[in-house]
Amino acid sequence: MPPQTETPPEAPASSRVSNASNSVLDPLKRPVFRMLWITWLIANVCMWMNDVAAAWQMTSLTSTPIWVALVQTASTLPVFLLGLPSGALADILDRRRYFITTQFWIAGVASLLCVAIASGLMTPPLLLALTFANGIGLAMRWPVFAAIVPELVPRAQLPHALALNGISMNASRIIGPLVAGAIIAAAGSFYVFLLNASLSVVAGFTIMRWKREHVPSPLGREKLLSAMRVGVQFVGQSPRLKSVLLRISIFFFHSTGLLALLPLVAKGIEGGGAGTYTLLLASMGAGAITAALFLPRLRQIIPSDRVILMGAVLQSLAMAGVAFAPNVYTAVFGMFCGGIAWISSANTLSVAAQLGLPDWVRARGMSMYQMAIMGASASGAALWGQVATLTSVQTSLAIAACTGVLAMLAAYRAMGDRSIEEDFTPSRAIRAPQAELPRDSGRVLVTIEYLIDPARADEFLALMQESRRSRLRQGALGWELLRDIAVPGRYVEQVIDESWTEHLRRFDRVTAADVALRERKMAFHLADQPPVVTRCLIEPVGRS
Repeated sequence: MPPQTETPPEAPASSRVSNASNSVLDPLKRPVFRMLWITWLIANVCMWMNDVAAAWQMTSLTSTPIWVALVQTASTLPVFLLGLPSGALADILDRRRYFITTQFWIAGVASLLCVAIASGLMTPPLLLALTFANGIGLAMRWPVFAAIVPELVPRAQLPHALALNGISMNASRIIGPLVAGAIIAAAGSFYVFLLNASLSVVAGFTIMRWKREHVPSPLGREKLLSAMRVGVQFVGQSPRLKSVLLRISIFFFHSTGLLALLPLVAKGIEGGGAGTYTLLLASMGAGAITAALFLPRLRQIIPSDRVILMGAVLQSLAMAGVAFAPNVYTAVFGMFCGGIAWISSANTLSVAAQLGLPDWVRARGMSMYQMAIMGASASGAALWGQVATLTSVQTSLAIAACTGVLAMLAAYRAMGDRSIEEDFTPSRAIRAPQAELPRDSGRVLVTIEYLIDPARADEFLALMQESRRSRLRQGALGWELLRDIAVPGRYVEQVIDESWTEHLRRFDRVTAADVALRERKMAFHLADQPPVVTRCLIEPVGRS
């Protein structure tokens, strides 16, 4: 799993203390954040222990590179497949209970791994299946934690809270492999999975101490499929998020080759073994933690896009250096640099993703961010594992290093400037209409009539493209703009909603950016009265 950081746009009133925040450790002064941060650290330690134990267990079952690389695929693929449903559930269910459930799921899978090893039934396919099941727990857990963070600290402390999350992830990258490696060397993988199960249970009970009040929406829960559709629409209508997803996919598709083949790299070093593998992983974590402490300052002096590109270059150099390292010391230095590159790129892109998401769709948006990471990681691990099988580990990593830099440079040039930020502060400036309709009353058609100066038609049409993106991001099913043939300057904006309830939900999702867009549209309207708005229920009339 990659290091993660988030920077959501707004903090809840419950966490307003002092907005002055000069230390990265300030969020730890808040008891709830401190408790959940420690829980997150434990959960990440368990994740790395499981990954190390599973990868090393596979090397004891088979020496074929593709089987070893598929451990990484099995671990990450569930997040790609289940990330969106998990994010939708995290947005519509009680996040506290959902978080607790994920921990007990992971504990159950670890227990099954113990049983399989103890009974002598473990095989490469079974190990992959149980690793996949553990990945399901990760798929459920990550979006809900990403959505919880904004509730715990004020906006001024969010960058530091997210840096602490990155430190947690990368401290676990050191602690987990070290603990797992020591236990494997002393007793075997069985006891790693046993400790994993025990710590996951402890984490689950710790989360139970969090007294979070879940406030259901007066409109009821969103339907799962509808919530997933809205999440996909939001990302699809955001140039900023599409740019983030493209670049994070490129980065992890290439860089994951190093982690996927690292057990074989460790074995290929003179005197290499489980201890070498653990040392290399810990070195990467140490590099990431070191970089995390300086990232806020780095982003102040270097544009974010440049940080991402520099991170990709450094990652490729580190990958090549580790692949052809003549001894363990060179490999350790390469992994340390790789950790710096990893956290710099992933952290910067994660911040960009969070700044492009309002709170109501945060878990869904970040689940798609994580899906991009895991989908790229899973496919990259499989590809570079197969290349290593056909050629060699060194050749595979060299190809990944070269193509990674070229692909990121192409994306950097193609995507242009995507750094414009919108104000996603919730707004109640636009009131919801009042009507007595059943919640599942069928689709609703909304029309808004504008009368503008025909000479300004091109400006108006450009603005209505923004309106289209805004309506679809709020959850509308469809959008059209009609021009009156008989009356120059008369335009009718049409919006279709899934139901009356979903139409009302759009008013709950209005942000300051939407209000500002509405004012810009109103400035084009020439009539003395505001634009005429009509709402019609689409009747399902059958054809004869």
